[in-house]
Amino acid sequence: MIDFLKRTWAQIDLDAIRNNYKAIAQSLSYGCRAMAIVKADAYGHGAGFVSRTLRDAGVTWFGVSNLDEALQIRDEGISESILILAYTPPEHILQLAENNITQTVFEREYAQQISKAAVEAGVTVGVHIKVDTGMSRIGFFCQSENGIIKTIDEIEQVCALPGLYAEGIFTHFASADEEQDDGCTQRQFERFLKVIEGLSGRGIHFSIRHCCNSAATMRYPEMHMDMVRPGLILYGLSPAPWLQGMLSLTPAMELKTVVSMTKTIPAGTAVSYGRTFQSVGETEIATLPIGYADGYPRGMSNRAHMLVCGKRAPVVGRVCMDQCLLDVT
Repeated sequence: MIDFLKRTWAQIDLDAIRNNYKAIAQSLSYGCRAMAIVKADAYGHGAGFVSRTLRDAGVTWFGVSNLDEALQIRDEGISESILILAYTPPEHILQLAENNITQTVFEREYAQQISKAAVEAGVTVGVHIKVDTGMSRIGFFCQSENGIIKTIDEIEQVCALPGLYAEGIFTHFASADEEQDDGCTQRQFERFLKVIEGLSGRGIHFSIRHCCNSAATMRYPEMHMDMVRPGLILYGLSPAPWLQGMLSLTPAMELKTVVSMTKTIPAGTAVSYGRTFQSVGETEIATLPIGYADGYPRGMSNRAHMLVCGKRAPVVGRVCMDQCLLDVT
């Protein structure tokens, strides 16, 4: 019997996540490995459960968004390598070092700040250097020839800073999931290679080079390099509809709820806020205890379906804060 205190819940299939990872791993180029992206509570799937499942399946690198997420999976028993993909305040350098967490460095000034903090704390911190080849978010800006030259100069300076160990270098693709924008990804990859080659010419080498997100992992095996960063596809979701079927993936999450009431309404009866739906004929309406406060978007109003006893039923009327309605006629 369902515990009604859990009126709405997400059901996670960890076997599906494990099998998705295996499908990804089998598709990788020789010598390449996968960094499992488990930020945002593993895309809402439960970072601790997911990380342990993937560790047991062979994952040795995990990617997170911030220090809190990194410490959370450390506390969950993950001893493997963790990369923070975004900013960490320099005053937390000791936590990075004590917990063996790798930090992304994305500009010279920030690198200098964490270098200073590391020296003062008497520690060395591993870093991966982020290169902005076309996303225009964090990263050494190199979207032009002059930018590439400047980036090479600045990264050379960063690699000489005390207290930092530059183990990896990476970039992030902006349009790998866009079918008609292949040229953008190719240009980004070429810029990334120019930076790596320029640094190599100065005697600076990285043991881990990575650039592929989920879509690029699927589409560009020639860009796999040393590591890829699958996110969505770990959880069985395709980055774009047209990419479905390229890998054998199974969605790992099911959002479930219960039916709290059914009633029959006559033709012409309005349903929910704004009276945006009116019954055409006699209609069986089911009320469910799930709404936008539970993460079911109001944008689903009059445009989505749910499975009730294995049959599709349309969402009718506006989704409320903690309830919504279905036509189960």
